[in-house]
Amino acid sequence: MNNIYVIGVGLIGGSLAIDIKKNNPEVVIHGIGRNDNTLDEALALKLIDKKATLEDLGQADLVIVSIPVDATVKILPTVLDNISDNGLVVDVGSTKLDICKVVENHPKRRNFLAMHPIAGTEYSGPSAAIEGLFVGKTNIVCEVEKTTFKLQEKALKLFTDIGMRIRYMNPEAHDKHIAYVSHLSHISSFMLGKTVIEKEKNERDIFDMAGSGFASTVRLAKSSPEMWTPIFKQNKDNVIETLEEYINNLTHFKDLMKGDDFEAIFNEMKQTNHIKDILNGIN
Repeated sequence: MNNIYVIGVGLIGGSLAIDIKKNNPEVVIHGIGRNDNTLDEALALKLIDKKATLEDLGQADLVIVSIPVDATVKILPTVLDNISDNGLVVDVGSTKLDICKVVENHPKRRNFLAMHPIAGTEYSGPSAAIEGLFVGKTNIVCEVEKTTFKLQEKALKLFTDIGMRIRYMNPEAHDKHIAYVSHLSHISSFMLGKTVIEKEKNERDIFDMAGSGFASTVRLAKSSPEMWTPIFKQNKDNVIETLEEYINNLTHFKDLMKGDDFEAIFNEMKQTNHIKDILNGIN
């Protein structure tokens, strides 16, 4: 894969470009985006070698679509229209069902691989791209059987070579599970930030008391609304289900507090401590 085109050279697209280029110096990375200033920044940062347009995709061996999921749904059929029979298109979206559905009947469906590398930071844009972002991270691949084997084989090697672990899942299961372990975390962080900001209006020194625990919990509230609003929209039903369960647990905790049942609170927290064993087992 000598000609790689990245549509959306931000945190994920740019970080992929860095690591792929490091492992394959002969590869030419082409950047595509709506904002020419962003592409100029990506060039200056040496994330890409050249700027390109969608009309150039006939020359692509691999196209990485790394833009908000609503934009991916709109542009993906056109991207597939433009690639050659030997080109492969992958996306990195945090939702998979709508993306898979929009191309399920496309004549070049077998030239598309739906995937979600579960990695990132709270920052966005070309300057957020970093080397080694994907080392040890899980890359969820959906509907792998619908992608031509010789193309998926080349792509998966490219991604495992930069440190990813590959896991396979259907789009419905992916969207349901990711609502719990990613989407709910972001909503919780945004709402915690909102709660504290509203309190800070009246108590100006509240952030002087914010320690590392608060900083780590609210970190995701710095994430891009332009990226996350479409994710919540596409995964609405699953997100609402997880929110209902989360709210029920918060309400239960509040009721225990009101009832002065601190023994039950201790037991709840003690049982939840088991999560450290689970997380240690997968990290």
